[in-house]
Amino acid sequence: MQKGLLSVVAGNTPDIRGVGVEQLLRLSPRAVLLAVSIQGQETGYPIVQRFLSSVDASVREATWGATGDPVVILRQDLMSLRRCSGPVHVVLALPGDVDVLPFLVELWRARVASGSLGDYYEPAPVVVGVEPSSFMVDVGCVHQAVRLWSGCERGEALSPAEAAVRQVEAADVLLVPAPAGGDSEQASAAAALASQLNPRARLVTPLDIDGAGPELPASLVRAAPPGAEAEWQARLEPVTVPSTRYGAGRGVETVLWRARRPLHPGRLADALPTAMRGVVRGRGHLWLCSRPGSVVTWRSAGAHLELREADRWLEPADARAWQAASPQRRALASWFWDDYYGERRNEITLTGTSLDGPAIRSALDAALLTDAELSLGQEGWTTVPDPLLGSAGTR
Repeated sequence: MQKGLLSVVAGNTPDIRGVGVEQLLRLSPRAVLLAVSIQGQETGYPIVQRFLSSVDASVREATWGATGDPVVILRQDLMSLRRCSGPVHVVLALPGDVDVLPFLVELWRARVASGSLGDYYEPAPVVVGVEPSSFMVDVGCVHQAVRLWSGCERGEALSPAEAAVRQVEAADVLLVPAPAGGDSEQASAAAALASQLNPRARLVTPLDIDGAGPELPASLVRAAPPGAEAEWQARLEPVTVPSTRYGAGRGVETVLWRARRPLHPGRLADALPTAMRGVVRGRGHLWLCSRPGSVVTWRSAGAHLELREADRWLEPADARAWQAASPQRRALASWFWDDYYGERRNEITLTGTSLDGPAIRSALDAALLTDAELSLGQEGWTTVPDPLLGSAGTR
């Protein structure tokens, strides 16, 4: 069966999502637009509203709603479009309160009754619009709580800063316009920050919010390289390949820190004021001596830092864990494998403005176990007081 093409558009404001949709429809005029909104209710499933539009006469313009799992509803809509209209190109416009990567993973996940959406569609690159002024406000906001849809339910409470950077990190293409007559300095700063937060994404900068200026490349209305679904899943895992862009633009840069010995949690707590100074986004994983068997993830946005026991380190004899790990995780484990410590290591990236890389690395290096502490072994390490995670496993 010939497959359709599915483009996904997201963005931090309705206007910037409209720019992404308009640009894609310019490249693919006969594409079908499926725009979505999700309205939560006090109890039960949300209301999922959809708007369907196309210049193709075989597709009738319609607006309708249903109560249920957003992923299930959209899968049914997309499969019905493929069956009724053939291998169409669908532009799926997601609302701003969707956690894009987890949502796409769930959308593509195979179901027993209906199979995988990948049997019906090839995924195209994900387009995310970034309205500069809203984005720069959001990445500095950590005192409110938002909850994003990642499937049938809203996820855990996040800061606006975390929600903003997650959306940027989901993109294959970033649209960052400079509003006509607006703050060009702010737009340039937002573009520099967004491109550092997601160095793998292609940056397109229309001249204004109306989409004037450079058009998107024609490759964006073609299928993404094979394995896009597996890549989405791998990017959500606690142990990932760090993405870094070397060099700084408008003072924005990324510092990568790695170490192959465990951290002392008390000294790490003391190092945080230095390590976090000027940081907008931090991601990675840690090897804490107090939890030698656990992958502890580091995730920060703005001034808020979350450390969480997210997984277990792979062990040579645990065949089930190796089978459950993604191909990327297994490849990384094999590449970094140590005969005694296995895959255990520290690796974090810190992105921000005017960062002092040497000071950050020095502060984190000073938190590593000394040779004398290392010689105590895991039984000795686990007795070290842990002011960061305590006994709860998350902070």
